[in-house]
Amino acid sequence: MKKYKNIIAVFIVLISMNKAQAQSRINSSNTNAWFMYFGDHKISKHWGIHLEGQMRKNDFVNQWQQLLLRTGINYHINEQIFATVGYCFVETYPYGDFPVKSSFPEHRFWEQIQIKNQISQFEWTSRFRLEQRFSALPILNTNSNIYEPGDAVYTNRFRLLNRVSIPFIGKKIVDKSFYISFYDELFINFGKNVGLNLFDQNRAYAAIGYKIPKIGRLEIGYLEQTILKSDGFKIENNHTIQIGLSSNVDFFKKHKAVNNGQ
Repeated sequence: MKKYKNIIAVFIVLISMNKAQAQSRINSSNTNAWFMYFGDHKISKHWGIHLEGQMRKNDFVNQWQQLLLRTGINYHINEQIFATVGYCFVETYPYGDFPVKSSFPEHRFWEQIQIKNQISQFEWTSRFRLEQRFSALPILNTNSNIYEPGDAVYTNRFRLLNRVSIPFIGKKIVDKSFYISFYDELFINFGKNVGLNLFDQNRAYAAIGYKIPKIGRLEIGYLEQTILKSDGFKIENNHTIQIGLSSNVDFFKKHKAVNNGQ
């Protein structure tokens, strides 16, 4: 009986600690707007390139939040699965109630597997991504008394995305069709130099899309981004309007068509 009392006491202490930590957390909200381009373009039967640019603004569009430029090499295993390795540059700016001391750059390498399935009228996409991040976090220059980017700090992050898209009419998303899309993406930090936020952030998204013939898909949606800061106490809730264009123009088919025309 004494043993069970000790176990119960431990649980009570752990629950009390968790409640105390939750009560001490500080929450902040921002209204953001992200404008994005995603391109996955085949250059041969199996190989392709990824091109991406994102302009992320805070206070809707009044100030910068982040600039993101990402590129990569795709290998298409089959029609449903492809793998990517690439590089990403991110510039983060001071914004919101928990601003960084100054803008700073991040250089990031990334690898991913993306799987796409059609289940009845549901288009299901799963993405598994690893990131190796080198962030030049701001430090105080004691000579100028100004914060500026410091030496790069290395961290790792894992991302898991699941997305479902459903056409308004028919069983598949085809040219000139409207559809609705939902996704959730979980971000987990791991390895050395990670602060008190193994859970980094979560993104929940809903949008209306339209498939543009010969170009790709245009989506306008809402993203709820929840970020736990590295101190483990500050939580940022970003209410974000997204406008994104995803293009899958096949450069390989275009090249073959031109050669066949000759």
